[in-house]
Amino acid sequence: MTRVLADTAVDRDALAAALRPCGVAVEPLAGAPSGDDVVGVVAWERPVGEAELAALPRLRVVVTPSVGYDHLDLEAARRHGGVWVCHVPDYCVDEMADTALALVLALMRGVVALDRQVRDGFWDTGGAGPLRRVRGTRLGVVGFGRIGAALAARAVALGFEVSGSDPVVDAAAMRAAGVRPAGSLHDLLRACHVVSLHAPLTDATRGLIGAGEIALMPPGALLVNTARAALCDGGALLAALEGGRLGGAALDVLDVEPPTPEDPAPRHPRLIVTPHAAYASPEADAELERRVAAALRAALDGGAPDGALVAPRR
Repeated sequence: MTRVLADTAVDRDALAAALRPCGVAVEPLAGAPSGDDVVGVVAWERPVGEAELAALPRLRVVVTPSVGYDHLDLEAARRHGGVWVCHVPDYCVDEMADTALALVLALMRGVVALDRQVRDGFWDTGGAGPLRRVRGTRLGVVGFGRIGAALAARAVALGFEVSGSDPVVDAAAMRAAGVRPAGSLHDLLRACHVVSLHAPLTDATRGLIGAGEIALMPPGALLVNTARAALCDGGALLAALEGGRLGGAALDVLDVEPPTPEDPAPRHPRLIVTPHAAYASPEADAELERRVAAALRAALDGGAPDGALVAPRR
């Protein structure tokens, strides 16, 4: 019997039941994947590149149970020639947009900072700095894909003035959504009181927000990152909080997850940190497992799976 190796991001028992008609067994992905009988790999954060592909001569499909896929070497997969590589781009759009909006509002209204102060024995309505009114606040959405567009729709409905920046999205599509297209990322940063990051992590976007970009933002501006930690220079962000350039920030993604004693979670009174949970809900979990199983079954049955990033050469 051939095997599919799957990490802990999916329910392996449920996956095994879904794949039983394909005649494959599902086993834990532990260490570097290898084996002449491995036909599929489900890898959430584990890198899959040249070495892994070379060790899997019968591999037919790699699926990441996530929207992001920066841990998968797509060029290596194209060189390999015989493998599908897939992600699940839209299983948690609502959850991600809802979380981004929640973090934006928590920063604007000082919810977390004020809660911490009350629990520490302080009672001061100004303890979180100036609290912002939603209506008329300029929100910048960096990355206008599914999640960025969903956040923008929510924000427009609440009365935000929304601007968008995305080099691959037509300005007319943003205008149709009630969003003002920014001429450039720098134009957006200069104009907006709050910025939320929703770009994919690529060579072009790594380090997208650094000290120079933060310096363009209005004093006291707010920054939210629910996308990928490497989009933003964490040291520059903390320095901007300490120096008062940023009025607050919220992160659902960190460079090291989970934090360790050597790489602890960043701390600041006006910094919110959540444990990479923006995608989570029972509904999203169920959808993810269904979509991962469907992609594997399609590829193993000779079909074309949804969410394909790389297709085999025919």
